Amino acid sequence: MALDGQVVIVTGAARGIGRYAAHSFAKQGMKVALADIDGEALKNVARELEEMDVEALPIVTDVRDEAQVAAMVQQVVARFGRVDVLLNDAGIVPHFNWGVQRWAPIREMDKAFWDRVLETNLEGTFLCTKHVLPQMIKQGSGHVLGMHGGGGGVGAAAYVVSKDAIRTLMRFIADEEREHNICSLALSPGGAIATEEAPEEARSRLPAPDSLGDLFVQAAQAPMELSGKTVTIRDGRFETIGS
Repeated sequence: MALDGQVVIVTGAARGIGRYAAHSFAKQGMKVALADIDGEALKNVARELEEMDVEALPIVTDVRDEAQVAAMVQQVVARFGRVDVLLNDAGIVPHFNWGVQRWAPIREMDKAFWDRVLETNLEGTFLCTKHVLPQMIKQGSGHVLGMHGGGGGVGAAAYVVSKDAIRTLMRFIADEEREHNICSLALSPGGAIATEEAPEEARSRLPAPDSLGDLFVQAAQAPMELSGKTVTIRDGRFETIGS
């Protein structure tokens, strides 16, 4: 396995897509650093990976806090010596497809709520990437992965703005770090996903995280010619979304 022994950081790893991605990487023999704000749930995922004979390092981290992010990356490098892949999954998602009440339209949205979504989804991706890039440059290689998601309709403005901005961020990273052999991608799940926390009705109707197959494993090995692109996976192959 090409990823065997490599090191990955997964943010938002305590549940949902992040947890699924962590398991996907673990099955490839990777050493997995798990970052999330929920310490107890994080420990549970770490135990799951350790039962697979995988080295797992859970680190409670608020990706909105630069000091915490910097300390998290330092801890990973101190433990494993490198960072080969960063998956920026931590985020606040509207989950309207689960029957969750819609967020307020822009004219009624509280600024604190807008800030929390943008700071978590976009700025968290920026901060984690900022602090991982120097290590990847030192190594001369790496993959930086951001999560994209669209749609949602009225009430989803903060979420969609943050996710569209992540696409742009990945393009800039691609341009800035290509000479260092660092590949950046925005990954799309291709639609709504019902995680383990979704209501039973939603889980009976929507695909689970395992519908993503080996999206994360393939993205962690993507060739440089895809750097800066937004991709999803269909029939086991990458499909580029947009320009």
